[in-house]
Amino acid sequence: MINEPLHPLQAELPLPFPDLSGDLPLLPARMINEYQYCPRLAYLEWVQGEWADSGDTVQGRHAHRRVDRSSGDLPPPGEIEADTRIHARSITLSSNRLGLIAKLDLIEGEGGVVTPVDYKRGKRPHVARGAYDPERVQLCVQGMILEEHGYTCPEGVLYFVESRERVTVEFDAELRYLTQNAIDGLRLIAAGGQIPQPLEDSPRCPRCSLVGICLPDEVNFLKRMETPPRPMAVGLEEALPVYVQARSAKVAKKDETLEIFVDDVKTQTVRLAEVSQLVLMGNVYVTTPALNELMTREIPISWHSFGGWFVGHTIGTGHKNVELRTAQYRASFDERACLRIARGLVVAKIQNCRTLLRRNWKDSDMPEPILDGFRQDIDLARRAKGLAELLGAEGNSAARYFRHFKAMIRRKEGEGELDFDFNRRNRRPPADPVNALLSYAYSLLSRTWTTTLSAVGFDPYRGFYHQPRYGRPALALDMMEPFRPLLADSSVIQAINNGEVKPTDFISAAGSVALAPDGRKRFIAAFERRMSHEVTHPLFGYTVAYRRLLEIQARLLGRFLLGELDEYPNFVTR
Repeated sequence: MINEPLHPLQAELPLPFPDLSGDLPLLPARMINEYQYCPRLAYLEWVQGEWADSGDTVQGRHAHRRVDRSSGDLPPPGEIEADTRIHARSITLSSNRLGLIAKLDLIEGEGGVVTPVDYKRGKRPHVARGAYDPERVQLCVQGMILEEHGYTCPEGVLYFVESRERVTVEFDAELRYLTQNAIDGLRLIAAGGQIPQPLEDSPRCPRCSLVGICLPDEVNFLKRMETPPRPMAVGLEEALPVYVQARSAKVAKKDETLEIFVDDVKTQTVRLAEVSQLVLMGNVYVTTPALNELMTREIPISWHSFGGWFVGHTIGTGHKNVELRTAQYRASFDERACLRIARGLVVAKIQNCRTLLRRNWKDSDMPEPILDGFRQDIDLARRAKGLAELLGAEGNSAARYFRHFKAMIRRKEGEGELDFDFNRRNRRPPADPVNALLSYAYSLLSRTWTTTLSAVGFDPYRGFYHQPRYGRPALALDMMEPFRPLLADSSVIQAINNGEVKPTDFISAAGSVALAPDGRKRFIAAFERRMSHEVTHPLFGYTVAYRRLLEIQARLLGRFLLGELDEYPNFVTR
């Protein structure tokens, strides 16, 4: 291997990595491409196991649909006659010495001289070397592996599908040096366990499929509070939850859809591409093919009792980001770290409760003594020296909040035996319709946070404020604290004041009140509508739906736990 600087004046020293040994995995050629494009992207995909599709990745798979079908043979170099022509598709080769593996789209050649052909979506870029460095480096990796197997490989070809053009890439000393540096660089950052810094205001970021996971602008902004983030991470959430609550319903898969049956009669068909999660209420049967497809697509299934109590959720093998969970567990056993995170969550919750009351106060302006009381609660929470003291401050604030909760409810007299009156918060079981709605809303929010945290890579059952108990998603309960007033309580108020839920939508028995099936269906619609409501982020300045905001907040918590951010930025609405 040639280890010469690119220019006599360039005093760059190579950082060779030791030969692969032990059970270290082989580096795919595609990851070397990603590293050359953006080291942080390669780290996210290779070390943390992150992946997200974009239009470019889908088009790339479509462009490879032909070459991914294996055909032709690649004979050993010692058995190739001088006039033997080689044309082999979809060949996987590896080298333990180099620590590399590559799936070669096409290998052409004659005699012992071979040429790897790598298919690329789009048109040929009009740049000096005919292609960008990441693609040239990936092709060079393929050539290095072929040479390791004894073939002669002086050059390769990039084939651009849209323009149907071939670009020849010579494997000269400069390209080999660049490729070896990329290989060594990726190995070093993977072994070091330190994620590279995000690119700053880079034109590469908007087209990156992982921009909503990486959050480059948000991380840079929170570090220096300078350039506001571009709205790259917002995205349009086209997939939505599908709820099934009919007794003895069945969910089956047919082609690219889910079919829902009630009493063996098909009642609904939903495209799988439009499903973000499947939410099952009570005794609902899911066929094995449907389960298999949902887990393959990483679409979670949430299981609830018929009354709405969140039981758990089903996922595939789970997220690969062990690094994130290790940081989560480490912080959860550190009392100071737990208190630091919990303080921020509780303060944000009190601030959001105060804002919701002020916005929805019906009679007149919110009295100043109540505002002063919340200010005192916030001050107590910020000065709490332990979780027990913090819990007391939160309890005082919650009592104050629910004492005045009825001021947000529009009074409607004479609407039946049950009235939407509210005096205090009670649960297990809820004794009036408002408490029944609140409990149900908190169950929906807990399920939403549990699935969001699992999708990001967290363990939802290990928290910082809520201590772990059997079957309790402590981290989900932690993260939902600031969002209880904004999502759950707000949904309850809107459903009551807009007349979407009426007193006749409740069942009362043995001192307990619960939503009837029709009322539950309308309230779920109100809750999901609130999840799709767009809000201006107070720190970042862009508009984002609450549904997407929860994932952004979860990923920011991960950036904090992994040491990229000094503080976790809680969401506090204005």
